[in-house]
Amino acid sequence: MELVYLSRADVEALGMTMREVIDALDLGFAAKGRGDTEMPPKPGIHTRPDCFIHAMPAYVRGLEVAGLKWVSGYPPNPAGGLPYITGLLVLNDCETGVPLAVMDCAWVTAMRTGASAGISAKYLARAGSDTVAIVGCGVQARTSLMALVEELPALAEVRCYDLLPEATARFIAEMAAAYPAPRFVTCTSAPEAVRPADVVVTAVPIVADPSPDLDAGMLKEGGLAVSLDYDSAWTADAMRECDKFVSDDVGQLLATKHHGVYFGGIPATISADLGELAAGLKPGRQSDAERIFSMNMGIAVDDVVTARVLYERALERGAGVRLPL
Repeated sequence: MELVYLSRADVEALGMTMREVIDALDLGFAAKGRGDTEMPPKPGIHTRPDCFIHAMPAYVRGLEVAGLKWVSGYPPNPAGGLPYITGLLVLNDCETGVPLAVMDCAWVTAMRTGASAGISAKYLARAGSDTVAIVGCGVQARTSLMALVEELPALAEVRCYDLLPEATARFIAEMAAAYPAPRFVTCTSAPEAVRPADVVVTAVPIVADPSPDLDAGMLKEGGLAVSLDYDSAWTADAMRECDKFVSDDVGQLLATKHHGVYFGGIPATISADLGELAAGLKPGRQSDAERIFSMNMGIAVDDVVTARVLYERALERGAGVRLPL
């Protein structure tokens, strides 16, 4: 028996596009909405303050993909020249349980996280949305904008803010070169970025004791907020004022809330998860006036459906290294 090992460089060289990642996630979310997935809430360990190492297993029936992501997020790492996110993803044969592949998960995590923002926009953004705000200009902001370009055909302005002005400048330089059509605007605060925006993505570091900058009244009528950073950027009042509050996985959201660190201020009523929207079981946006909040924590289904495409492409191309078990 042997497995395929794919390094970060191998994964990137396979050329999976953001459109392909979004389409893979849409299939995964629809399967989840129909009840065709097995995905327990992710357990984790925490070796340092505000740091985590999580185990994220999932099985998707029909697509017949199963795997586990073992991923860490350490906010102090970038100051020492290391990535914030590192880890590995293992795929198993659904018939035998035999490991098929081990791959670096940093690229997968970044792309599927951004793609989830695209899925939120697909089902929840107001038609004709043309202004996006990005709060926190790191890796996840980049992939989120890649996904929003795919899902918002009228996109004309991207308003950008990061606590570090140099991060904002780097983000705008890179993304404006990749996407010359929209106008990029440098903002000096999160509220300045957010107030005119139709779609807001927040991707700041997740911390246990945040001081959110975004309060009630800052998300415009008809706006969509997508949080990739738990409740680090938005106040409880901001979340509770929204007409709909959805999540990529309600079970995981409530399990995390139960631990007593995050999500204490979320609304009592959760309208839907993205799986129910993708499966057509619940409605998404129902009026142009709705304020909608999408809490996207990142789920293992997203990881394994993305990894499935990468693994199949690696087999076709003979990519990676074959290792004996």
